[in-house]
Amino acid sequence: MLDEVYQFCEEKMQGSIDHMVSDFRTLRTGKVTTRILDNIRVDSYGSMVPLDQAGSVLATDATTITISPWEKSMLSVIEKAIMKADIGVNPNNNGSEIKLFFPAMTVDQRHDAVKKAKGMAENAKVGVRNDRKKANDKIKVLEKDKLITADESKAAQDKVQKITDKYITKIDDTLKNKEQEILTV
Repeated sequence: MLDEVYQFCEEKMQGSIDHMVSDFRTLRTGKVTTRILDNIRVDSYGSMVPLDQAGSVLATDATTITISPWEKSMLSVIEKAIMKADIGVNPNNNGSEIKLFFPAMTVDQRHDAVKKAKGMAENAKVGVRNDRKKANDKIKVLEKDKLITADESKAAQDKVQKITDKYITKIDDTLKNKEQEILTV
């Protein structure tokens, strides 16, 4: 029974870290990646689809992303979606494709990106703490139903805290690496 609680706890906490790492990919670092466009959705035949499903998205060099829509009619829709997303650049539409030219990041932009990363890490920590609470609640229910003793309950809650500490440390380490990546010129 308690092993199931521990496994639940580990899976949920790993999910929080995976989500944070996924969010980190949308942050701009020194080199431009197409991941910065991952959260942009465009209207395609009445439904909102990810940008990469409306056209080819390529990082042609360290500062340029080229978007070639599958249909020419999508050019203006994609262009509007990029402007609405406010990713720090204006799209250049040449009639057949859209190019995004990213200037070198300024010190202020790097600090803003670090601030966003810290916010994402804090959200992950909140998720981990919520998962700890859920696990502890399950343990308390087991104790209340007399399936485990009070001593087993206390030991199990201590183990859940150790698992929580491990994942909080992972979050801090991942954030530290991302900060270093962002601030490296």
